[in-house]
This record gives sequence, C-alpha cells and structure tokens, in this order.
Amino acid sequence: MARELPVAVVTPRGAQRLRRQNPWCYRTELAAAPPTAEPGAVVQVVDGQRNPVGQAFYATKSPLALRLLTRRSAAEEPVGEAFFRKRLEASLARRATLATREAYRLVHGEADLLPGLFVDRYGPALVQQTLSGGADAHKALFARLLVELTGAEQVVARDDGSGRDFEGLPREVRRLAGQGPARVVFREGANAFEVDLLEDFKTGTFLDQADNHLRAGTLGRGEALDTFTYHGGFALALSASCDTVLAVDQDAAAVARAVENARRNGRANVTAEEANAFDLLKRFDKEGRRFDCIVLDPPGFTKRKEGLAAALRAYHELNLRALRCLRPEGLLVTCSCSGKLSREAFEEMVLAAAADAKRPVQILERRGAGPDHPALAGLPETEYLKAWFLRAL
Repeated sequence: MARELPVAVVTPRGAQRLRRQNPWCYRTELAAAPPTAEPGAVVQVVDGQRNPVGQAFYATKSPLALRLLTRRSAAEEPVGEAFFRKRLEASLARRATLATREAYRLVHGEADLLPGLFVDRYGPALVQQTLSGGADAHKALFARLLVELTGAEQVVARDDGSGRDFEGLPREVRRLAGQGPARVVFREGANAFEVDLLEDFKTGTFLDQADNHLRAGTLGRGEALDTFTYHGGFALALSASCDTVLAVDQDAAAVARAVENARRNGRANVTAEEANAFDLLKRFDKEGRRFDCIVLDPPGFTKRKEGLAAALRAYHELNLRALRCLRPEGLLVTCSCSGKLSREAFEEMVLAAAADAKRPVQILERRGAGPDHPALAGLPETEYLKAWFLRAL
C-alpha cells in the first residue's frame, strides 16, 4: 500500500504549467502549501479540483516551490530508492556512447528527470551537486547508488555554489563516498588537464564546453586570444592549429593552472597572462593589436532577470572590443552561460555589437552545450549555454 504523502494544491496556472512539460511551479502558483511537509520532501500535487498532477520535491523557502518528479501518483509510482535507481540507470544509459571520454556529465538535473541533481565524471571520481532541497535531502542515497552503478572510487559533494542560496541550503564541500586524490588528470581530445575536485570552480572544470573547445581547435588559425581561459580549455585546443595563443584570466590560480596544463601537453606556443579581459581588449583596441581568432567565454553575468540589462551591456562591450581586434576573416567564438539570456536576445546583442564595430559577420555555427548536457523541452533555462562561431569580414 502506497504511503500517504503531504498534499500541495496548485493554482490553475500552476497546474497548466506542470501539465505542459514544464516541471517547475513557483510559490505564486501554489494555492495551498502542504502543511506537514519537511524541506525537500516528496509531496503529492493536485489542482483545485483535487485532480492529481503528479509528485514533486517541495521547497519550504525557495521561490521555486515544486520541482516535478513524475506525473504519476504515489499509488502508481512510489518515489523511493527503486525510483531513483531507475532514473539514474536511465541517465547513465543515455550517455553510453560517451563512455570512451574520461570526463563528462552523467546526470543533468531536470533534463534527466532528477530535479536539482548534477553529477560529473572525472575518470574514477564523481562530483555531485544538489541544487534543490529535494535532491539535497537524498544526496547520501544518490552517492551510494552512483557508486553501485558506476564503480566510482569516490564521490565528492561540491555543494558550495550560489545556486544553493536560492533554495536556502547551506554551502559545503565534502566526500560523500570512497577515497581518492583531490587532484585528478583527465584527457579532453589530445590534451590532458588537471582539476582539483575540492577547490576548483563548479565541479572542477566546465565540461559543457568540451565539444566547443575541440571545434574551435579545428577552425582556429594564426594568432589567437582566449579570454576567461580558466584552465586553458579553448587555448590548448587552439594551440594545435594556431601559431600562438595568448590565454587570459583575472584569477591568478586559474592562470597558474593554465600554464601548468600547457606545459603538461608540450604546448610551447601558449602563453598565459593575468588580466581583466575588458581592460585588455580595450587596450588592444587602442594599440591596434589584432588577432586571427578571439574567444570570449565569460562567467554568467546574471542569474536573475533583474540583472539582464546590465549583463547585456557587458556582453555588448566584450563583443564590440573583440570584433574591433579581429583581423579580416578572423574567427570570433563568443559564449554566454547566463540562463536568463535567451538565444534570441544573445543574437540580437551580437549583431548590435557587430553593427557598432562596423564589421559584417558571418554566422558559421550556433552551438550550445555538448550531448551530455541536454536541454529539457519546455524548460528554457536548461538551454543556458550559447557558443557562436562567427567570421568577421
């Protein structure tokens, strides 16, 4: 017999959203909160007429009150260990063709029907992030199941991101299962990179850009500039096809790691410099210094709609300066990981920057995250990464 779950009643708008493939219900769409539910609990969701909508993780503090797990009732599909094991097995199976890679994402939150759970693989190590109260309440279970399903030697929790603030969750970094070195070396294409699972940004590096790194390496030529290089993902890929690559980051530790990664791979044509990309591009523009290839891969400039206008101004400035610093026929790889910035608004910004720079541009490719970071149809926020390849004429 299925256990009785706390019941959350949603408004007609909330019910419509959940039934139309969007798994999120905001607190403004909650007609009645489940009175006995603990933070992160699984609750039964019904509409105003008590018709079932499904089951969801419930957040007591977040503006995002419900994250749908299943559109079936607790009687039809109880949510427990067997349920989560099945979801994890399905997520792993979707990436069976990627198993030859040494580093890739295993679980991508809502897109894999595991709201708020993100898992990256670095060889024998897994890094787990839980960005919802429901996923956080089950983090130990997820770690145990992941070890059983993958044979991983260790699972590290990187729950120190600002996304947890949105849910009112404490930040922490700790091992959840197993033992192993904090620093791990993995290969991306022809290059080896070292990451620190406990200290580096995100889960160690930016795996969503891996395919874009490799694509840039096939298109780049001449003198290249990689801004916001972090550990040198774009820079090292470009080094195989470019004469010289200048890698820039304002974080001293990132620059040191990029230098070490270039040395590790024998990329003598890569140099790294600690600098602010905005200031550097402005200086290069004034000095008349030009490049054949420029990469703009900044951090997300906003996570809220309220900051979108300021973010667009920053993106515009970067792209304007970069276009001015490109030689004719030069390649611009311009990226944004701001989920609140739509692809349409990103394109409008790029075209406006090109117009202000008085540079006609060809759009070679509109790209996003790799296949291990799928977007969920109906939830635009999961299609967060834009990576456009342009030729400046």
